[in-house]
Amino acid sequence: MATAAILSARSSPLAWLQQFLRDELAPYPGRAALVSRMVLCASIAMLINMTFQIPYGAYAALYALTISRENPEATLQDLKSTVTGLAIAGAYVLLGAIFFSGGPILRLIWVLASLFLIFWVLSALANYKVAVRFGYLVAITTPLWDQRIRAEQKVVGTLWAIGSLSLAYLITAVIELIYARLYQLDNVTTALVERLQCTAAVLRSWSAGISDQAAEQKLTRLATLGTSRMRRDLLRSDYSGETTQKMGAVVSLVGRLVDLAANLTHFPPEASNPDRPRLHRLMERIGALATDLLNKRVPEQRDVSADAAVGSVPLLVEMEQTVSLMTEVLSGYGTWEDYRPLPALAPPRKPVFLPDAFSNPDHVRFAIRGGLAAGVCYLSYNLIAWQGISTAVATCFVTALTTVGASRQKQILRFSGALIGGVILGFGAQIFILPGLDSIAGFLVLFLAVTFLAAWISSSGPRLSYLGVQIAISFYLINLQEFKFQTSLAVARDRVAGIFLGLLAMWLIFDQLWGASAAMEMKRSFDSTLRLMANLMREPVSMDQRVAIERSRALRETINSNFNKLRQQADGVVLEFGPSRESNLALRDKLLRWQLQLRGLFIARIALLKYRLRLPGFELPEPIFRALLAFDMVHAERLDQMADYLQGNPIRDQQNSEPLRTLKESIQNYTLIGQPPDALAARLRSLLALSRQIEPLLASIEQEILAAIQSR
Repeated sequence: MATAAILSARSSPLAWLQQFLRDELAPYPGRAALVSRMVLCASIAMLINMTFQIPYGAYAALYALTISRENPEATLQDLKSTVTGLAIAGAYVLLGAIFFSGGPILRLIWVLASLFLIFWVLSALANYKVAVRFGYLVAITTPLWDQRIRAEQKVVGTLWAIGSLSLAYLITAVIELIYARLYQLDNVTTALVERLQCTAAVLRSWSAGISDQAAEQKLTRLATLGTSRMRRDLLRSDYSGETTQKMGAVVSLVGRLVDLAANLTHFPPEASNPDRPRLHRLMERIGALATDLLNKRVPEQRDVSADAAVGSVPLLVEMEQTVSLMTEVLSGYGTWEDYRPLPALAPPRKPVFLPDAFSNPDHVRFAIRGGLAAGVCYLSYNLIAWQGISTAVATCFVTALTTVGASRQKQILRFSGALIGGVILGFGAQIFILPGLDSIAGFLVLFLAVTFLAAWISSSGPRLSYLGVQIAISFYLINLQEFKFQTSLAVARDRVAGIFLGLLAMWLIFDQLWGASAAMEMKRSFDSTLRLMANLMREPVSMDQRVAIERSRALRETINSNFNKLRQQADGVVLEFGPSRESNLALRDKLLRWQLQLRGLFIARIALLKYRLRLPGFELPEPIFRALLAFDMVHAERLDQMADYLQGNPIRDQQNSEPLRTLKESIQNYTLIGQPPDALAARLRSLLALSRQIEPLLASIEQEILAAIQSR
């Protein structure tokens, strides 16, 4: 995405970094309320743990700070995930102690296997929240069972860990439910409308031949922030699965529109007379879209500008096309019926593991990387008999929870957070502030200040948010592990040393083993998405409709996951510097543009899938169904070819196949034989409209990929 921020990053990394921090830390609608709730939850958890001397207060406060602030339904569902994950983890730890505490070697084997398991579960379990709860408890209680204390104390400590984390969740759930009842907001729609209105304001000024500096600066800031926060809010929303997919495409399109408009701020706003009406019409269309989104209305289809010339305003045609595609997505390419969810032939089963949990080697690689890093930390502090640095194991697990995509980005955020939270704030408080405090009230003021800083940073986009988490965990591990103010710096030293040991292990092992730059990871994710889209084009391959529907659902979930993964990796590319930065940013721009088109293809394909499945209300005559089957097979082959090209395979001669014309002729021939019923005629018109959307999108991606490969 060639935004103004990226252009400045290419010229001056330091200037870009300053602008990046300014934009990420700037207030946005709802940020103050979000941070206030985060600080309130963590503070209540800290006060209860310190007052009643409940162990694991540091992890409880961090847990309360980092729990996702979701809608009420998801919050209540999260309660089930919390109970399930902690119960399974508690049973696993206690059973492991019973069967594997007979000797040091047996215990060592169990611990190393458990570390591998928690990372594999984190990657492969379908319910991510259950996986986090499970791994969290196993990681923080592992050092407890190595201590030379009575078995009864170990069991009690494990139960207190479960109770402490459960209490933190209950506090957060109650506060979030109260807030949701008082303030019912749709953060996704609000953010989309804000971007559309800002773009419309800039276009309005350009159409009048003037420059609105305030609107242009705001547009540049929105382009820099990107769509990460909107995608995160969308995943946490209570939209249906079908609506989530459509809104995900709208989010990407709005992000693209903001990028294009932000790029235009580098050109003089002077437009020729023919361009000014076009700018005004585009402004009106964008304003109407914003109003329709705000009022939850389906937008009306409007004629696209027929002007082919770009005129004096560059990128104007592409902006018009983006707005048209956005309108088509929101209006359902014709009818909402095509976008109804696939029917549930039986109550949908909730799988325990992801569809590719046992076939995708990435899950095993993730487990080996994480388990090896945590295992090295575990062996290190046991071999040198330095139990004070046992925080290293938990640090490895907590660090792996971040979704940032680039190893260098992770290194910067991890070590910067540990330095700020552990050395500066942790040691600084131990030396200069804590000796002068004599009550929990005084400590609360210090806690509020540090937690506010961590929460404000955590509420940034994924490119920066983990810095706040690392600041919080580093400070909490120093000051919340005991129920008194530490008078010795040795305790703080040990915990900071443990944090840095964990971070060092994650850097040298987790990030380097099977590591690659974020740009290469983006390319691999896009290649995988093309393969998956080809498979979705071929569906159904099973004659059993139930199996076909379940397989199609699994493919859709995986493709959506790949879309989100590529966007996360794109955020990491911006923070990678070096000699290949220019080429990586160029590749990032291309992949994001191709994925935007692929999203439109994905949405249209989901609608066409109902015709291939022959669901009630979507049946087709046999000749037309065979033509649709050939149409899908040709496009599946083209998607596979594109993936082959990206992997370096030689370019094959393009076949002169015109599946769309064949499908259109089949429909025309059928209608010439006899007048079809009104319901079937409407169905055929909708089928043809959807098919016409697929052909140009696929052709555009294919041409751009071939042009990019041939230009190397």
